[in-house]
Amino acid sequence: MKDIFKKVSKICYGTLALSDLQCSLPAEKRLELLNYAYSKGINFYDTAELYENYDLLRDFLKDKQRDQVFISTKSYSYDINTAKKSIDKVLNEMDTDYIDIFMLHEQEGLSTFEGHYEAVRYFLECKNKGIIKKFGISTHFIKGVEEVVDLDEIDIIHPIININGIGIADGSKEEMIKSIKRAKANNKFILSMKPLGGGHLSRNPVDSLKYINSLDFIDSIAVGMRYKEEIDFNIDLILNNRVSEDKLVNISKKERKIKIAYWCKGCGKCVEKCNQKALKIIDGKAEVDFSKCTLCSYCVSACDEFCIKIV
Repeated sequence: MKDIFKKVSKICYGTLALSDLQCSLPAEKRLELLNYAYSKGINFYDTAELYENYDLLRDFLKDKQRDQVFISTKSYSYDINTAKKSIDKVLNEMDTDYIDIFMLHEQEGLSTFEGHYEAVRYFLECKNKGIIKKFGISTHFIKGVEEVVDLDEIDIIHPIININGIGIADGSKEEMIKSIKRAKANNKFILSMKPLGGGHLSRNPVDSLKYINSLDFIDSIAVGMRYKEEIDFNIDLILNNRVSEDKLVNISKKERKIKIAYWCKGCGKCVEKCNQKALKIIDGKAEVDFSKCTLCSYCVSACDEFCIKIV
């Protein structure tokens, strides 16, 4: 099989935007968007166990030639049991014999990676059997990139990077770029995340996307899209270096934010989950610092009361 990294599209469809964590569209509309993107040449799709949308990808894959679609997923597995559950879940729920890319989710550095190494060993066994084609990590941390670049186990790194450095948990944009360049020099595939900073940069998508597209050490750009206009706009700009002014007007009206419902009990689980320090408990309720929030939605998954929504 030809190296999948040579076949994936420059744009990777980030399907967090089509998960229940961020999307209220009916299932058929979500599937329509995936198929529309595929018809436009996007063949790379990123998800995660956390997003709980493997069924959407299963329906998407049904009428596709499997080796022409490339799926990336992630989990928080830390031992052999959780690793087995993660692999069984993705294979069964997507109804596929293999997963193209599997990553450990939200790695903070070498100590985190080593703490998950029992799971890593199982994933590498799956790779040897062809169940996983490529293995790597996702991270919001400069250390998460810097401290794994020399590891032979890692094929792909999925770091946060954007024009303003929004969402980098432990340093500056310049430091993150330096680490990513080193990873690229060590032959790691680089799949960037959050080119629009979780929505903070959505009012200026042209400069933001042009910036990330100009970085020659980025192999593919993961971006969430909830409208056909977004898909068309991103393809025009990233692949064709052309700005579609009419679509720009439409997508600029579709800003998203986190909303905390009135029934929040102030338990603090969302605060613990947030790497961006964007949440605080004030007067017994969770409150959002919108200047720090990247709309990663991880706090949504931590809320037992279902009172956090992306709207």
